[in-house]
Amino acid sequence: MNFTHNGLSGEIHIPGDKSISHRSIMFGSIAKGKTVVKNFLAGEDCLSTIACFRKLGVKIEHEDQTVIIHGEGIDALKEPEEVLDVGNSGTTIRLIMGILSGRPFHSVLIGDSSIGKRPMTRVVGPLKEMGAKIEGRQSGEFTPLSVTGGELESITYTLPVASAQVKSAIILAGLQAKGTTKIIEPEKTRDHTERMIHAFSGNVSNDNGTISVEGGQSFTATNLIVPGDISSAAFFLAAGAIVPNSKIVLKNVGLNPTRTGIIDVLKEMGAKMTIEPYESNGHEEPTGDIFIETSELKGVTIDGDKIPRLIDEIPIIALLSTQATGKTIIKDAQELKVKETNRIDTVVNELKKLGANIEATDDGMIIEGQTSLSGGTVESYGDHRIGMMLSIASLISDGDIELYQPDAIAVSYPSFFDHIDHLLVK
Repeated sequence: MNFTHNGLSGEIHIPGDKSISHRSIMFGSIAKGKTVVKNFLAGEDCLSTIACFRKLGVKIEHEDQTVIIHGEGIDALKEPEEVLDVGNSGTTIRLIMGILSGRPFHSVLIGDSSIGKRPMTRVVGPLKEMGAKIEGRQSGEFTPLSVTGGELESITYTLPVASAQVKSAIILAGLQAKGTTKIIEPEKTRDHTERMIHAFSGNVSNDNGTISVEGGQSFTATNLIVPGDISSAAFFLAAGAIVPNSKIVLKNVGLNPTRTGIIDVLKEMGAKMTIEPYESNGHEEPTGDIFIETSELKGVTIDGDKIPRLIDEIPIIALLSTQATGKTIIKDAQELKVKETNRIDTVVNELKKLGANIEATDDGMIIEGQTSLSGGTVESYGDHRIGMMLSIASLISDGDIELYQPDAIAVSYPSFFDHIDHLLVK
């Protein structure tokens, strides 16, 4: 890649939020009536969710960024005749397990080679405690997974790690269990599942970090507009801040406070950025436009309760930090080791190839800036966020960057390279 340019200028509409797109299919499938979803992210991960629910007997129409789900309620889900293949999607496999745990039939879940290495016990454990029968390699740690659902009992469960996927799986099971299921979060995680429950006329409460959900609820179809994905926007926020002579606008970006850690970090680093929020009610996903331009950045420390709010953005924050003055320390981010790749090692290794002064630690990384990046040959390892981060690096590198497996980017951002081309000042 060699993007010859004189900066970035213009505006782009960020594709729909991946987390919310997944959940819109799931809740539309278990609700009664026709749900229409606009600005749906037609990336490979979300298409895997559609494919799984079609195999469960749900009629789903999909054209471009619009999806129509003809739901008949959760009791209408049918035992699949084929295995449910989640592809590369950790969200799909972990959340769908929560739904399948309460269904009176047998299912088998598989994924690609990356999914086959990702830990599932964190979800399987509490679901088995509720009464689901789940088996897999190494006692349910790895796929393929066999799920036999049935009558579930409510539990009170303290999350050992802050994970929205684990929380959401337990909530989805709890909606089918006898009594009230309670989940205690060590730190607040993204609350898209809770907001989605309210959107589909259900009930869930959060009392100082204890989430409670009653079993036996039914849901009513609704219409949804998916906001732009802030995790995708993060790559262009970074580009706007570090590419010389840049000034760009990102339209309709999700501003859910459980996801805006990247904005807090950019502000702390000194980015020239303003936000114009749209109006919303209490349960709607907050959205707005973000304006950003070339900035002089300084190093920061990122740790503690900041991490769950920006865990997916750490690869691009590492690149940002190479262009900041001083040292940036990222810690308490062990969760990066169990993403699509071990993102601590992958980020460090690939940025080192480009000349970055960066070192891995047990729970994060240390980056010394400001450093000029050179060209080189790098690898996404099939991880969409690593691929996008390295592509943004090519906008500021002194030489050409050759990226292996760029196709991984289509998992969450099919129009990524088109958007880069649109913003380039040539």
